[in-house]
Amino acid sequence: MSRDHAKPAETPFLELLARGASADAYEQPVLLARAEGGPADRIDALERAKDLALRVRSELEGRRRREAELSALFETAHDLAGLRDLDAVLRAIVQRARSLLGTDVAYLSLNDPERGDTYMRVTEGSVAARFQQLRLGMGEGLGGLVAQTARPYVTDDYFKDARFQHTGTIDAGVRDEGLVAILGVPLMLGHHVIGVLFAADRRARVFEREQIALLGSFAALASAAIDTANLLAETRSALAGLERANEIIRDRSGVIERASDVHDRLAELVLRGGGVHDVAAAVSQVLDGTVEFTEAAAAPEHALEASRADGHVVRHKDDWIAAVAAGDELFGALVLRGHPGLDPVDQLTLERAAMVTSLLLLARRSAAEAEQRVRGELLDDLLDARDRDPRLLDDRARRLHADLSAAHVVLVARLDTTAADADQEAVARRRLWAAASHLAATRHGLAAARDGGTVLLLPLEDGDEATDLARRTARHLGRAVHEAVTVGASAPVRDLAARPHTVAAAHTEAGRCLDALRLLGRCGDGAAAEDFGFLGLLLAGDQNVPGFVERTIGQVVAYDERRGTELVRTLDAYFSCGMSPARTKEALHVHVNTVAQRLERVGRLLGDDWQSPERALEIQLALRLHRLSAPTRH
Repeated sequence: MSRDHAKPAETPFLELLARGASADAYEQPVLLARAEGGPADRIDALERAKDLALRVRSELEGRRRREAELSALFETAHDLAGLRDLDAVLRAIVQRARSLLGTDVAYLSLNDPERGDTYMRVTEGSVAARFQQLRLGMGEGLGGLVAQTARPYVTDDYFKDARFQHTGTIDAGVRDEGLVAILGVPLMLGHHVIGVLFAADRRARVFEREQIALLGSFAALASAAIDTANLLAETRSALAGLERANEIIRDRSGVIERASDVHDRLAELVLRGGGVHDVAAAVSQVLDGTVEFTEAAAAPEHALEASRADGHVVRHKDDWIAAVAAGDELFGALVLRGHPGLDPVDQLTLERAAMVTSLLLLARRSAAEAEQRVRGELLDDLLDARDRDPRLLDDRARRLHADLSAAHVVLVARLDTTAADADQEAVARRRLWAAASHLAATRHGLAAARDGGTVLLLPLEDGDEATDLARRTARHLGRAVHEAVTVGASAPVRDLAARPHTVAAAHTEAGRCLDALRLLGRCGDGAAAEDFGFLGLLLAGDQNVPGFVERTIGQVVAYDERRGTELVRTLDAYFSCGMSPARTKEALHVHVNTVAQRLERVGRLLGDDWQSPERALEIQLALRLHRLSAPTRH
C-alpha cells in the first residue's frame, strides 16, 4: 500500500480547502488515484470526499459573499444615518451594487412627476454620454415594466426581449453603452414606485436569485435615503416658510388685509362670471398700480419663461410679470406696470390673480369646447339621422340660439395644403374645425368635423346669396388658420327640423361644388351650386378639365397669349350671339370685317369643321370651363 493510499480520503481535499484552491483543483486527487490504478473503494471514498469538500467550499464562499454584502449594506446604512449629501449616498449605493454583483454597469433612475418622465440620476461604469443623459417616458423600456408592476425584472438579452416597450431613444442609448443583460429592481416609497435601480452587463448573463435580492436591499436603502432627503428638504422649506410668514405677519399686517381683500374680490369675480380684464382691474385697485393681461407673444420672453418655470412673479425693469399658465399651456401674463418695489405679499397677490386668470380662461375654453361639441352633434344628427323627432331637433337648436326654420346654406370647407406627416395634418384639421366652430357660434349656426374637412350650416341673411357666403367663409377661415381653405356651398334650404333629409342632400351638393372648385384649380376660393349650373354634375368625378380645355381651344388661348389678340373673347361672343357675325360685332363694338378676320383665324387654328354641331358644343363647353377656371376677382 502506497503512502497516498494510507492517507484518509479527506486529507487532500482539506489541504485544498485550506489554501482556497479553485473548484477545478478538486478533481486532481481522484484523477491521480485512477491513473495509479488505485482500488475502487479508495476511488469511491475520494469521490465522496470531493463532493463533501466542494459543498463545504461553496458554503464558505457563500458565507464570505454574504459577509461582504452585509458589510456593504451596513456601510451604506451608516452613510444614510449621517446623510449630508444625497448624491454622495446614491453614488455609494450604485458603486457597491456594481462591485458586489460584478457587473459592468450599475445605474439608478428617478421619476420626475412634473415632467412626467424618468431620468438618469446616478451611473457607475457607463461610458456613453447619450446613455447617461437618457430621459424616458413613463412605461417605456425595462424600467417601465419594473415601475408598472413594482416587481424586479431581469433580461438576459435586452434587444430580444418583447415583454416591455422598446423605443428608439432608449434602444439607442442601450446600444451605445453595449448592454445585453439587465436587472432592474423598484425603488419604493410605501406603495409607490419612485425610480429603478439597475445592474447590467455587456454580455449575456443569468442573474441568480441571491443577486436579485441583494440589489433589492440596495434599492430599499436608496429609497430610504431619498425619503430622508425629501423629508429634510420639506422640513427646511417648511421652517423657512414659517419664518418668512411670521416675519410678514409681524411687519406687514396691513398688506395681509389687502391680500384678503383681493382674495374676496377675485372669488366674487369668479362667482359672477367675470372676465380676465375684470381680474386685472380688481388687482390694479388693490396694488395701487396698473395691471394688464398681455398675450404671450407680447410679454417679455425671458421674464415670462422664468415666471412660468418657478411659478412666481418676475421683475422686468420697472414691471412685474406673472405667467398665466395651466400645465404645459401658456396663455399670457399679468403685468404690473411701473412698480419697481413690490413686497412679498403683494407678489403673492399678483401670483394668485394669475392663477385665477388661468382658471377663468380654462373655464371659458371648456365651455366653448362643450358648446362646439353640442353644435357638432346636432349637425351630425341632421346629416345622418333623418328619422329624428322635429320637435326635439328644434328644441336643441333653440338652446344653441339657432333657428332651423330660417334659410340656411350647407358649406363644406377643406384645407388645400398637404401636411408633412399625419400628425401635422391632424393638427391642421383641428385648427380648421376650431375656426369653423367659432364662426358657427358667432353666426348662430352649426359646425362639425367630417370626412377630413369641416361642414358648416349657416343662416342666410336677407339680400345675401350662397355664393357670397361661400367666398366670405373661405376668406375668413383662411385668415384664421393661415392656410388656403376652399369652400363649396349648397343652394339655400329651409325648415330643416321638419325636413332634415334636405340637409344631407345639400351636403352632397356642397361637396360637389367643392370638388368642382378643386378640379378647376380654384383652391382657396368659394362657390355655390348656382355658379356651375349643369357643369357641377360634370365636374364631380375625376375628369381632366385642364386637359379637355387644352385639347379643344388650347391653340386659340395660346395665340391670344402670344399675340395679345382677343380670339377667345370673340369666340365666346360669337356663340353667345347665336353664331351671328352681325350681332357679334355689335357685342364687341368692332367692325364686322374684324369679326370675320378673327373667325377666319380661329378656323385656321381649330380646323375647318369647328362650327359643326358636335365641335361647336365641345368648344362652348371648353370656353365655359376656361372662364370658370380663371381667378375670381372679389
